[in-house]
Amino acid sequence: MSKKSFNPDVDVVEWTGTHRPYDIIKEGTIALVVMSLLVVLLSALFSSPDDRPATLRQWSHSDPVDFANTAFSELNGSSGTAGYGQPYNNTPNATQTIGPLALQRWMGVHIPVHPAADFVLATLATLPDSPIISAALQQWKSSSNTAQFTWMENFAKVTPTFSAGALHFPPVDAGPIPVLMSGLTSMARAGSLDQSLLGGGSNYYSTDYTRPLLFLADGNWFSGLAEKQHLAGDQWGMMNETGSYPGQAWLWLYTFWYQVPPFSASENADSLIWGLMMVLTVIMIFVPFIPGVRSIPRRTKVYRLIWRNHYRK
Repeated sequence: MSKKSFNPDVDVVEWTGTHRPYDIIKEGTIALVVMSLLVVLLSALFSSPDDRPATLRQWSHSDPVDFANTAFSELNGSSGTAGYGQPYNNTPNATQTIGPLALQRWMGVHIPVHPAADFVLATLATLPDSPIISAALQQWKSSSNTAQFTWMENFAKVTPTFSAGALHFPPVDAGPIPVLMSGLTSMARAGSLDQSLLGGGSNYYSTDYTRPLLFLADGNWFSGLAEKQHLAGDQWGMMNETGSYPGQAWLWLYTFWYQVPPFSASENADSLIWGLMMVLTVIMIFVPFIPGVRSIPRRTKVYRLIWRNHYRK
């Protein structure tokens, strides 16, 4: 049987140098104590800011006009959520793709969200003892699609204002829409809309914030908060946090691609970057098996720099 040839990139040379005792328990204990002290010290210095959660109530008080405009976009189907596609709805041609592969569509609609019904109509229907809102809802539901389209088209041409704690609209033939928008804004300002949207309003102790978060994300107020905290996508937001350094520094490579063309201007950026990161991950996994690449450390002798104290002796 022939002897296998020695491969310096794979095989290990038997150590023939000196040996010395090593107390791994002692070293491990020292490392644990030092790291624990560092964690406590750095936590005291930087900590994690305890910012108040952004809520629909806070939004409707800070910028009620933006809230009302966003609510109308949910009603007429022009919001980001309404046109998002899977997993929320089946909006045609809305999903991101990698070439011919529509990965988003493969998952299907498993978190169904219908913005007009879920964010506006169904929530208003939960208001007790509100004959004006009930009449407006009945008028909307009993009207034809043509009438609803005409009302929405007319309402889109006016700009609401807010004063004295209420929304005000210029005279417009928009059917029940002004009443619906005023009612939803009042509901949000009272704080009841947040609870109504939690888990579809079916569970008082629900922790499913999908619907409130989608509603918030469709407006301009929420994105403005993110930009002030440097959390926007074009601000390396994925690796930042609300407040001070350091944030999630390990996400630098992922968020890096969002800052450079063609990803920064692509509608398929999420899918393309995910695909690129998968390719890079596979390459990293197989580095020890790629001839030439696996020889780089040995040929550059970078190990001599790392273990310079040893080689100096």
